[in-house]
Amino acid sequence: MPSLGTDRGARSGVRLTELMAAISLATDLGTGQPLELALRTCRLSAAVAGHLGVDSGIASDIHYTALLRFLGCTADGPDVARLAGGDNVGFFAAMAPVTNGSNAEMMRTLVRSLGRDQPPLRRVRLVAGALADPRAGARSLSAHCEVGARLATRLGLGEGVVEALAHAYERWDGYGVPDRQAGEAIPFPVRVVMVARDAVLWQRLGGTQGAVDVLTRRRGHAYDPAVVDAILAIGLDTPEADDLWDEILALEPAPVRRVGEDDLDRALAAVGDFADLRAAWTRSHSSRLSALAAAAGAAYGLAEDEVTTLRRAGLVADLGAVGVSQGNWAKARTLGPESNEQVRLHPYLSERVLTRCSGLGTIAACAGTHHERLDGSGYHRGTSAPQLSPVARLLATAEAWVSLGEDRPGQGACSAGAARDLLRAEVSAGRMDDSILAAVLAAAGAADHRRREAHPGGLSDREVEVLRLIARGARNRDVAAQLSISPKTVGHHVAHIYTKIGVTTRPGAALFAMEHHLLDRPPEYGVRPMRG
Repeated sequence: MPSLGTDRGARSGVRLTELMAAISLATDLGTGQPLELALRTCRLSAAVAGHLGVDSGIASDIHYTALLRFLGCTADGPDVARLAGGDNVGFFAAMAPVTNGSNAEMMRTLVRSLGRDQPPLRRVRLVAGALADPRAGARSLSAHCEVGARLATRLGLGEGVVEALAHAYERWDGYGVPDRQAGEAIPFPVRVVMVARDAVLWQRLGGTQGAVDVLTRRRGHAYDPAVVDAILAIGLDTPEADDLWDEILALEPAPVRRVGEDDLDRALAAVGDFADLRAAWTRSHSSRLSALAAAAGAAYGLAEDEVTTLRRAGLVADLGAVGVSQGNWAKARTLGPESNEQVRLHPYLSERVLTRCSGLGTIAACAGTHHERLDGSGYHRGTSAPQLSPVARLLATAEAWVSLGEDRPGQGACSAGAARDLLRAEVSAGRMDDSILAAVLAAAGAADHRRREAHPGGLSDREVEVLRLIARGARNRDVAAQLSISPKTVGHHVAHIYTKIGVTTRPGAALFAMEHHLLDRPPEYGVRPMRG
């Protein structure tokens, strides 16, 4: 766990609550909500904590739980995208108002929401598929809880926050997940934040009276009656702050905590894994990009602080991608104008989210350049050669190399030779820098010869093979076919893996594999040629 200082002991480093607030903006994007919804939830939760007179430790847990309750929202991106016809972000947004409602409310919204932009027959199939698996929602939210808790630990948050995120979808009446806890057995921060978030959400959707009606109707069912009563006593007609961001920073319970310089990499790696969980083929993308960009920067002769910027920007460059529905990334055909613009917007979203954290300005600016090209044909700014520093050029070239090695829909994984040829063609066309590409290729070659380390968690070679495949979205029958073993044997391996690494869901297993760099080199890379 990262070590955290306070203002008394460590004046340097990124302020923890500011970093968490920036991450909360990304969870807003990933759940299809307007930016700063989590900040508004945090403000109302703090008011409830004050009204109920909780101690500073509980108030601190409520503060961070409010910011990060949806830290696991990318956990099952591929599964939700399949369920929703590609629009996982839109599906989350549609279901948010009714997640704590009655079964009838949830069912009506599910049927209305699935595949809204799909042809009628496709919609019927999506609805039928969802109804055929009534436990899918519980599995999904349980995975969110497990992943959110693991990421919170890596971010250096305390046991109270980790425990709250591990039970983020429990309900007062005992019908929540993952453990069907009820009443006061549910962590108190969850009870506060659940009601506060829905109050803020419903106030935006239905006005203050609409929010009051929902809170009153769900009081004693999904919601803790004492929390509902506190919010109704406080009132929801909160005037807009001139700067909500500064207000949230001021609300942080003392002592103010900071992420030490030495631990910032670990926290940003957790942020990168949060983003990479969104799709099977992007898992460990950020860690590969970070390692390659930093090694290439050193080979190119950059100063140490520039290499550090490259390493950190690589970890978080794709943070904004969580706000783009997976259907846009997965389309094998040419994207239409609207979908293409959404994809091209993700570096801007990364930069915008990260820039809000005052200690990450340089990293944010670099992250925003990871798809730029020397001739101005890149995005999001269309910046050309004179404005692109060696750091920006190295990040963009490393990004291209890493992406070409990933088994993406409609593209497949390039062999190393094919990837080199494609990038050299980019140099010839004036879109990339020859000397920069040479540094990236040299660093990529060195990475291919890294010494193998012992497997974590006591995993066997075969278990690591199985883990790598299920972490990339393979089902048991697919694993069985690829490894020439029976599906039953695969099931036994999966059960043993879960026990050894301490997880209960496939997204949790995928995150473990990412944390331990078991996916840092895609298994397809250098094996088969690019398709299409």
